[in-house]
Formats: sequence, structure tokens, C-alpha cells
Amino acid sequence: MRKKILLIGKSGSGKTSMRAIIFANYTSRDTNRLGATIEVNQAYFKFLGNLILNLWDCGGQDHFMENYFSSQRDTIFKNVEVLIYVFDVYSFETEKDIFYYQRSLESLVTHSPNAKIFVLVNKMDLIPEYERDKKFEKHKAEILEYSKPVQIKCFQTSIWDETLYRAWSSIVQDIVLNSSLLANSLNEFSNVIEADEILLFERTTFLVVSQSLRKEHSDLKRFEKISSIIKQFKVNCK
Repeated sequence: MRKKILLIGKSGSGKTSMRAIIFANYTSRDTNRLGATIEVNQAYFKFLGNLILNLWDCGGQDHFMENYFSSQRDTIFKNVEVLIYVFDVYSFETEKDIFYYQRSLESLVTHSPNAKIFVLVNKMDLIPEYERDKKFEKHKAEILEYSKPVQIKCFQTSIWDETLYRAWSSIVQDIVLNSSLLANSLNEFSNVIEADEILLFERTTFLVVSQSLRKEHSDLKRFEKISSIIKQFKVNCK
């Protein structure tokens, strides 16, 4: 089964860095070597056996964005399963960002009305830690308002911490069709072995696909930390 994922946003928002870290085993520091995406970069990733993710990383320069909404509109926005729109939290062109975002939603509603929509407010590491939640909630409220009546999910992200894995894990869990079956199987297994908690990771990306929790844990970021640690270990072993 093949699912089309559209990764879009203005140039410099961090889309390609995200893709490289999640799917190509780049470290955050390695992304400095990446150039800007020209037009559309398509890639296929095998995920959980028979699921193939067809990821469209769309270059965010103005002339490319304009083409996406005119001559390439049918090609870009047709048969989309998931739209991931990336905002740069430090963008100085807020009006243009919102303009492109709303045009993306309009195009998606026309050509792929059943697509799921995720918005990532990226580069949150540039905001002082004590201000991040407040800054994100402000951006989230504005994005939700501009999105009406379309339903979206919004996450804050940074390539330098576990928030990137948290957001992408949530996205892939929505994509996986048998997620409830996986969760039920993990719950049964957990009860048999009396485990406090069981996590199921996708073996290439180390994103959390499913989980079973029998005992509450104080560290709410532990899943993403484990993903990041294992991924870094894998990269360093090569």
C-alpha cells in the first residue's frame, strides 16, 4: 500500500533537514551540508512491511510555491494522504507564510478532501526555553484560526531535540491503518509478561508506532529520547 505525504512550507523552514534526520540517518549537525530543495524531491520509504510512504519534499522558494498553486496544482495536491506544513517560528514574512498556507489548504480540500493535515512550528530551539510554550501556543492559536473550518493537528519542533521525533511519531501513528490492532496486541503481551510499559518502534526511523502503558511514568518525553538515542547510536556505529 502506497501513501502520498506532502511536505511543504517556505524555503528555509527546515523541511529537508527533518526528512534527512528521520529517513536518511542524518545527525542534526550533518544537516548543515544540505542545500535547498529544487522543485519537488520525491522519495519512497518502506514502512512496517507492506506500507510505502511516498514523500514529496516541495521546494519553498516563491516561484516554486506559485507554480504549486497554478500549473502544478493537480499534480501536487491530488491523491494526498497527509499534508505536513512547516512554519519557521522566526520567519519575518508572516503574511506571506499564511497566504501560502491557506492556498495549500484550499488546494488540498479541492483535490484531496480526506487528507490529514499536520502543522509543524519549527526551529523552536531559537526561542529561549522559558518562552517556548507561550510562543508556540500563540502561533498555534493563530494557525487554528487561519485553518477554519479545516481540522489540523499542530506541533512544535526542533531538529536539535526530541520534539521532532514526537511530532513525526504522531504523524505515522495516524497513517498506520492497523494501529488499534497493534495497540491491542501490545496490551495483551504486556499483561502476559507483566511489563510496566512496551514500545514498538519502526526499525529504520525508530519512530514510535505503538505503545502499551500499565504504569504511569513521570518523564513524558521518554519515548522521543529513546528514539533519538538509538538513532544516534545507529549512525555512530556506521
